[in-house]
Amino acid sequence: MPFSLHQGDALSVLSGLPDDCVDTVITDPPYNSGGRTAKERTSRSAKQKYTSADSKNDLSDFTGENMDQRSYTLWLTQIMTEAHRLTKVGGTALLFTDWRQLPATTDAIQAAGWLWRGVLAWHKPQARPQRGRFTQNCEFIVWASNGPIDASRNPVYLPGMYSASQPSGSKRRHITQKPTEVMRELVKICPPGGTVLDFCAGSGSTGVAALLESRDAICVEKTKHYASIATERLTETNRAILAQEDVTLTA
Repeated sequence: MPFSLHQGDALSVLSGLPDDCVDTVITDPPYNSGGRTAKERTSRSAKQKYTSADSKNDLSDFTGENMDQRSYTLWLTQIMTEAHRLTKVGGTALLFTDWRQLPATTDAIQAAGWLWRGVLAWHKPQARPQRGRFTQNCEFIVWASNGPIDASRNPVYLPGMYSASQPSGSKRRHITQKPTEVMRELVKICPPGGTVLDFCAGSGSTGVAALLESRDAICVEKTKHYASIATERLTETNRAILAQEDVTLTA
């Protein structure tokens, strides 16, 4: 099966999966950021935090965005501990984060048993300039491994920085959607034919990238609305790949 999608709480779903069933974890958890004070973090929704007031995108909200930093670190440690159990020895993990939660993310991934390998940068060319300040046009990807990496299994050379804008218009299906072209590069850390796990799947961009790069995908999404969108995108992508394979075979 090229992909599976589970709609539900990530910790509950992951606890039902078998040991050593994935090669790579790539996920974009709710940052629980975007506020200068505790009141701002807990009183505003994800949509209020991450979309501008004049946005023309009518995107659905998602939950899990109102934890304080200690709660977020504990939650991320718990779920990455479970993800560690699911990942084969030598497998990898990539977690998106922002500048506020970068220390919490690196703490959590190490507390969960992973070997922290470094931090990648995602540059966003269309970020808003800020008068009198530096533009906040980068997010980060903390990456780690489950023990030593056997480079002979997947001898790739991948960059440490990626530059692409967030999808816009009708292509933007999620508030914090990541560019497919970036995700297609990131999934290459997974050996060809391997399995990628995304336990905060959103609109399914990680899974779509995995399928396009000949990897299998296990996706988990809590919000019913976005789980439906992810299923639609994954199904369409898989159907297009199969159709192309049929054309190639009959050519």
